[in-house]
Amino acid sequence: MQISRLTPALGAIVAGIDLTEELSEAAILRLGELLALHQVLFFRNQPLTPRQQCDFAARFGALHIHPIYPLLPDLPEIMVIDTHENFRPDNDNWHTDVTFSETPPLAGILAAKQLPSTGGDTLWSSNRAAYEALSTPLKLMLAGLTAEHSVVKSFPSGRWGADPAFKERYERAVAKHPPVTHPVVRTHPVTGAKGLFVNDGFTTHINELNPRESEAMLAFLFAHAARPEFTIRWQWRVDDVAFWDNRVTQHYAVADYLPERRIMHRATVVGDRPY
Repeated sequence: MQISRLTPALGAIVAGIDLTEELSEAAILRLGELLALHQVLFFRNQPLTPRQQCDFAARFGALHIHPIYPLLPDLPEIMVIDTHENFRPDNDNWHTDVTFSETPPLAGILAAKQLPSTGGDTLWSSNRAAYEALSTPLKLMLAGLTAEHSVVKSFPSGRWGADPAFKERYERAVAKHPPVTHPVVRTHPVTGAKGLFVNDGFTTHINELNPRESEAMLAFLFAHAARPEFTIRWQWRVDDVAFWDNRVTQHYAVADYLPERRIMHRATVVGDRPY
């Protein structure tokens, strides 16, 4: 494998590997090390079938089945992000995937299948770099605080519950996933490094602060994590694959390509309880 680091905060291109093949245990261990180090890995020219994508993702843990988003009928471990004029994107915000779960994902693996003629980039932000840039007094204040995460914030009933195609699944998902609490600052289980663990997609409030304090603090943390020096922007090509550490990053899918179409397949590796 050849590794090309992209920014000081996060991101590396990995070449010299074919993800369509069954990889050795040594290669999987090396990719896990690189993921913890660089937080998001990019691979060019990887024409993965859905089955191959699932098989690769499953080498890192059990796979998550999304309770709301469309899935491949014969392979529900693959989430289909097919956005166009009649199914407009809703992931054009900074978010960490599925933090409405008690055990948010360890990682996401996204494969580009159809792209617009221009646009449709994705940005990632390092929650570790954002945390490390905070002042010591603010780090001390955030230590021990917890925040609530809600599925309804990112999947409002007006979009999902009102659509007959999704209404029943949406109502089941909301009933099955009541709001959960996670630490505002999370410790990475592999590196031991600390990172922010709040995001504009799912985090509703900080439990220990009054509403006005919570609103002000979250607004600051959301804006702080999106500073350019903590981020990377990836310009997709068909058959690119991105593999990110969901425990320590956020991402933002730029919705600048309508009325053209963009189709992505995502496999998601189940994680553990944040601490």
